[in-house]
Amino acid sequence: MLKRHFVFAITAIAVLAGCATPSKPLTLADTLAARPQLSTLNGLIVQAGLTDTLKGAGPFTLFAPTNEAFAKVPAKTLDALAKDPAQLKAVLTYHLIAGKLMTADVKNSNLPTVQGTNVALSRAGDFVTVEEALVLTPDIAASNGVMHMVDSVLLPPAKR
Repeated sequence: MLKRHFVFAITAIAVLAGCATPSKPLTLADTLAARPQLSTLNGLIVQAGLTDTLKGAGPFTLFAPTNEAFAKVPAKTLDALAKDPAQLKAVLTYHLIAGKLMTADVKNSNLPTVQGTNVALSRAGDFVTVEEALVLTPDIAASNGVMHMVDSVLLPPAKR
């Protein structure tokens, strides 16, 4: 009887150990696609052909506007972006920084975006902003960087 309980215990441990295998962290593209509150951004990333970039080696920091953030953008502006792939790509890469920047590492500074112009970052206690956007959900880890959900869509400055 004791032998049978011992075998059962060993079998249970082996089964549980197999279930506890850590899963591979998702890329930024997969992390973005898995969050329903970021479906607008995800669709635009796909439309702009940036999915492979967000699956790449990185590391990257993505400031990800929520669906609510996109709802605040005038329809006329979104329509114009949909019709101009180069401008859409410029707006989306303005939300992306080369390198992994956790909120604890944010200093009041300007950092270059993948788009090519700088964004202003600032931190006051636990509050972090990028330009005028407030970070709502910080430090969402991905295998190739980090994502921060923000409450506004960032628009790059007009070229002169």
